[in-house]
Amino acid sequence: MSEGKRGVSAIGTVGTFLNGRACSDTLFHVLTREFDPPLKFEERACMPLAGGILQHGYQCVMIWGAAFAAGAQAHRLHGADPLAETKAILAAGRIVLSFRTMRGTVDCYDITHIDESSSTGQMITYFLLKGGTVGCFRMAARYASVADAEVEAVLREEPAEVPVARASCAAILAREMGASDVHAVMAAGLAGGIGLSGGACGALGAAIWLTSLKALQGGAKKLGFKDPGAAAVIDRFLRGSDFEFECSKIVGREFESIADHADYLRGGGCAKVIRALAAR
Repeated sequence: MSEGKRGVSAIGTVGTFLNGRACSDTLFHVLTREFDPPLKFEERACMPLAGGILQHGYQCVMIWGAAFAAGAQAHRLHGADPLAETKAILAAGRIVLSFRTMRGTVDCYDITHIDESSSTGQMITYFLLKGGTVGCFRMAARYASVADAEVEAVLREEPAEVPVARASCAAILAREMGASDVHAVMAAGLAGGIGLSGGACGALGAAIWLTSLKALQGGAKKLGFKDPGAAAVIDRFLRGSDFEFECSKIVGREFESIADHADYLRGGGCAKVIRALAAR
């Protein structure tokens, strides 16, 4: 794992977490701490992905939040150039790898054994009686500095290849939903189940995030796991994905490279899922 120059304070990360945030927006906040003005709506829009996508138990939301932050940093350096999307995907891949190295898994359910079907009693037992909340604080404090260093390292490097065609399903979906270039690049790293790792669909995560972002920009004060807009996104997605959540199951394989993913998209891959998610 690479070592960053700026460094992220463990105390600052926990302090951010304690300030009424979820794992996702905590990671987003600390990894974009130098942005002026801060991306407040974009940060808060990550919240519904907590619990591994509305508590479905997939990738820990710290990964989602860090991937969005990596995309924001890539856009700040490279604008809407394909290089920005490429670096966002590469950074997301390293973010996933570093999390797996630290925890042995990337899925929220494997860590908490809590998902949307869990009872209130089970949640209280895990988060309060078994110290799950403290465990999340500790993980965030450790992981934030590692993720920050990984993103910095990717942004400094020149990738071996930058596909000419759009290489991210999540970025394509974002544009189909009318998102700006900055938001499309922020979502780019979610491609292929976040950084081509094959987990829960990155386009789905992008659609939930953009839907939540639009709600906040429209005056919504609070987002939750039962948000009807996000639930509607999942319903459309499942119909378009034959009721599979994970990219590797939808596609039938994992992608070998960014170029491989770009070729797949150019050939019409994921078109059904993208159409379902982008439908109004």
